[in-house]
Amino acid sequence: MSRVILGIESSCDETGVGLVRLHDDGTVELLADEVASSVEQHARFGGVVPEVASRAHLEAMVPTAERAFAAAGLGLSDVDAIAVTAGPGLAGALLVGVSAAKAYAAALDVPLYGVNHLAGHIAVDTLQHGPLPKPCLALLVSGGHTQLLRVDDIAGEITEVGSTVDDAAGEAYDKVARVLGLPYPGGPPIDKAARAGNPRAIGFPRGMTGPRDARFDFSFSGLKTAVARWVENAERRGEQIPVDDVAASFQEAVADVLTAKAVRAAKEMGIGTLVISGGVAANSRLSGLARERCEAAGIELRVPRPRLCTDNGAMIAALGAHVVAAEKKPSALDLSANPALPVEVVSL
Repeated sequence: MSRVILGIESSCDETGVGLVRLHDDGTVELLADEVASSVEQHARFGGVVPEVASRAHLEAMVPTAERAFAAAGLGLSDVDAIAVTAGPGLAGALLVGVSAAKAYAAALDVPLYGVNHLAGHIAVDTLQHGPLPKPCLALLVSGGHTQLLRVDDIAGEITEVGSTVDDAAGEAYDKVARVLGLPYPGGPPIDKAARAGNPRAIGFPRGMTGPRDARFDFSFSGLKTAVARWVENAERRGEQIPVDDVAASFQEAVADVLTAKAVRAAKEMGIGTLVISGGVAANSRLSGLARERCEAAGIELRVPRPRLCTDNGAMIAALGAHVVAAEKKPSALDLSANPALPVEVVSL
């Protein structure tokens, strides 16, 4: 008998509600994916303001859920379990989602599962490409996280292989966009500008690629600073900033390091599948270069479609479905959010 899982995501500035159907054979079918974003409210600040995000979640939660049920043609009585992002993320934002999920679970008398946002970014790929091979390697790239993860079991066995020691890749995009006078969030406008630029125009540094650096860790703070200094020096000389070339050269440096380390890690660990997920996975150069290098190395590359890469409720519903299928113990109704939840903890 198939089961319907409701997923709720509120870790940052997107209120996401998703519905999936877990079939008896373990496959997961996407039924609805509705998102309300508060990004425009944060744009004038150049980054997410936690208090603004929390208020936006409060206002958007019920309307977003109503749209999801309408899109799926389902009612509340059809829900068999609820999954909610319990962490990591912004404390206030997480608490809005967790509170909503607990209210739905109590009212419907269905099990509640507090799950990990980062694992959700990996699980969402199963909605498009089917079950994950065991093991697989995941490159998670977003505004707040840049990690290489070995996934032996999406429902409960994830190991960090490498991580950023400073800025996440998405954070570097936002800061470089600000330097170039491009809008927030920085990923899409830099990607668009880069298509008209020369990625070899400026030789920006590749962080943590020296012989004594950690093999699979990342660093983007130095790259971000190098871009800012280059622009400052050009302005001091009275030169017009070649925005397209700067954007392309910066983006090439990011994609080069991410894909090189991911492919090398997969080869060294004997893993034949790489999944790239998170908001930056929608970047055209990252996915393009990853495809080239994976094909050359004989590695299968899986990248969810852009809509699934960004924060959404479907990814939490998908992860919840895998947790339910694995017969993990439900969370208690006194579940609380954990803003620093480690990726190794898939469900609480």
